[in-house]
Formats: sequence, structure tokens, C-alpha cells
Amino acid sequence: MPWTASNIPDQTGRTAVVTGANTGLGYETARLLAEKGATVILACRDPEKARRAAARLGSPRVRTLHLDLASPASIRSAAGELRGERVDLLVNNAGGIRPRHAVTEEGHELTFATNHLGTFAFTGLVLECLLPVPGSRVVTVSSIGHCRGTLNLDDLHFERRYDYQKAYFQSKLANLLFAYELHRRLTEARAETVSLAAHPGNARTEFGRDMSPFVRLMMRPALRPLTWWLMHDPQVGALAALRAAVDPAARGGEFYGPPGRLQFTGHPERVESSAASYDTEAQRRLWSESERLTGVTYDVEVRRFRT
Repeated sequence: MPWTASNIPDQTGRTAVVTGANTGLGYETARLLAEKGATVILACRDPEKARRAAARLGSPRVRTLHLDLASPASIRSAAGELRGERVDLLVNNAGGIRPRHAVTEEGHELTFATNHLGTFAFTGLVLECLLPVPGSRVVTVSSIGHCRGTLNLDDLHFERRYDYQKAYFQSKLANLLFAYELHRRLTEARAETVSLAAHPGNARTEFGRDMSPFVRLMMRPALRPLTWWLMHDPQVGALAALRAAVDPAARGGEFYGPPGRLQFTGHPERVESSAASYDTEAQRRLWSESERLTGVTYDVEVRRFRT
């Protein structure tokens, strides 16, 4: 039987932080968690869009958090607002792609900074909210495009020659290297928090707005009768991250996404990622470089909340 929204267990009493939750996959993830009773925090770059999304959800358990993953100051401010709270689920959904080369104030290539470095830093800073919570999970959303990614630690920021697709695929490979290394570190620390990863397949979302005219055309809902095999709706695409987040049978270090050879569409199953994503040396090297670039180091010591 396919895993659907009906498989999501009751989430009453749990708190989930979903990044990039004002639209697309993040919104659908937040919506389904809220419908199942969770308190959901929409962590978004645009406060006004986040407020409108919260209003659409119409739940008193939904609130917003300003988070710009390309800004270290914003990341630290957002993490500070969560300090002392109990967080059961962190869904690292936010991401983007930049057709033209751009850098942050720190000089980091913007796609890599948003998709990986910001996620690395935010997770590290809010991990203290998850570690004391039995059954807590970190889910990092990658892409099937990670299979085409290569990690170039000598030129992570594409200072020599920028290719927006290569930059995106590198960042999505980095998401998996991070998720698996985080799982290893949590396991070694005997923490109850676990790290998993997911990919949505090809979903019709606003994500394609910065892509080529051909991709934008293919994403149009009007072409659904012709592209059903290539793309599915965000309501289905969001299920992979949700399964990783709430399926009682899911385990740390696992990867969920549409099944099959292409993994473009379909209800989520446990799948395997590329051989490059399981390279433990690359995982450790990327982790060290991410610490250097963000100034964030992880403390996985479990400290129980005061009662």
C-alpha cells in the first residue's frame, strides 16, 4: 500500500519547525502536520508571506519565525527565539537556485549558502531544542538532482566559473553528506534525536520560477495530462519529508523519496542515494569546512529540559 497523508500519526503535543514553509512543499508539509495536531513554526525568509501562509492554515497552533538562511545574523536571531523551547521535528525544507552567480555578504555562493551552509548553521544552533526530546528528528530535504552533484572543496563557491545547475546539484549532495554525518555523530553520542533525509521527486511548485523557460512551461498545471509521469503535485511531493519525519518505522540515516529507477514521481518509500553521498571522508571534510565557514560547531551532549 502506498504511504499517504492518512498514514501520518496523531501529532498532538508535538512541535515542528519547517523552513521555507510559506509555499510549495514546505507549506504542504506544515499544513499536514498542523491538521494532525502539531504546533507548527513556519520559518521563512519573507515575514509577510509567512504571515499570509499562517493565515491560510487557519490554526491557532501555527506561528511564524523570520529566518533567512543566507544571513548568519538572521539564523542566529531565529535560533535565539527558539532557545528553551521543545522541538520534536526540524524539517530543513528551504532551498533555492540562482540562475546568475551571486554571493552573500560573507562571500559565499548564494545557492550553496542557502541550501547547505544556512541549513547546517541553523540546525546546529537549534539542536539543543531537540536533543532532550525523545523521538525527535531532523529531516533534511535533498533532491534527486544530488545524483548529478559533485563536491569541489577547492571551489565550493564557483569563483572560477559559475554553472547554476552544478551549483544546485552540489548543494543537494551536500544536504545528504550533512544528514548522514549528523546521523553518525548523534549515534555516537547515543542521542535520542535522529537525522534522516528525503527528496520530493519532481514537484510542481514555485521553485521552477527561476529555471529555464522550458522548465517553467513543463511545470504548468495545464500540462498535467502530458507530464503526469514526470512531475507530481506538491501534496504528493511533500510526503517524502513527512514520512521521514513521522513514520514510526523510519530510522536514522535513512533516505525517503519516490521509488523506481527515475524516482521522479510517486508515494515515498525508503530509497538509496548516490554512492558519492555515502562517502564518509567527504562527509567529514564537508562538516569541517562548514564549521569553518559558518562559525557554528555542534554540541550533541543531551541536556534534559527542566520540569
